[in-house]
Amino acid sequence: MAQIIVRVNGVLIEDGKILLVEQDVSARRQWAHPGGKLEFGETLKQGIVREFKEETGLDVAVGDLLYVTERISEDSHVVIVSFQVSKIGGMFGTGTGDEFATGKIKSIKMVPLDELHTLGFSADYCNLVKSGFPKKGSYRGNILD
Repeated sequence: MAQIIVRVNGVLIEDGKILLVEQDVSARRQWAHPGGKLEFGETLKQGIVREFKEETGLDVAVGDLLYVTERISEDSHVVIVSFQVSKIGGMFGTGTGDEFATGKIKSIKMVPLDELHTLGFSADYCNLVKSGFPKKGSYRGNILD
């Protein structure tokens, strides 16, 4: 029996740029927000803080809930909870996890908001980011890549 997986991610925007990690997301997209699978006993906020440190080296404060989405397929059900985050410390590019060593994460970078579409993000998502997430805290439904 398949399990439901809860993933958390953080959206860090500074000076008109958004932080992304390069990894194998889908055939269409190689970039994503830092985040990952929630561990047992971990709160959503604890998960984001841990994932950011592991993947980017940054310490973050977790802010507003931005949106909740799902990916449901025949053999998988993933619930994705996305929060706004702000940088409070750490050193960019010094992740503590093994994602770099194993090749799961290839690189991290701050991307100008106007370039999100060139990295495979949907027009709907690009508009959502540029408009500042006007429906914060909303359920965005089942998304498919």
